[in-house]
Amino acid sequence: MGSARVRVPERAQRGSVIEIRAMIEHPMETGFRLNNVGKPIPRHIVESFTCQYDGREVFRATLHPAVSTNPYFIFYTVATRSGELLFTWKDDEGGVVTHVARIEVTD
Repeated sequence: MGSARVRVPERAQRGSVIEIRAMIEHPMETGFRLNNVGKPIPRHIVESFTCQYDGREVFRATLHPAVSTNPYFIFYTVATRSGELLFTWKDDEGGVVTHVARIEVTD
């Protein structure tokens, strides 16, 4: 798997809704295409993506072969307290990529 890109606000006011963007570089090969000599290209997809905010899961996605290259997610959560957001992508070949972002929440 390639690198992850995440956009989380550095600061937010307690109780406000924040937008989170996350993308992973990945070919998302379906297993249905053929290479230049007519042999099937093996399936290789990201199967799951999760985001935890201070240890509590706030977003989860299960992906399928129909998802395009470099899966990109935009989702929202409520800023409750300062802490870390842990992003985890897992693919069907055992690959795992994690990324940590920090947010500061003020009153």
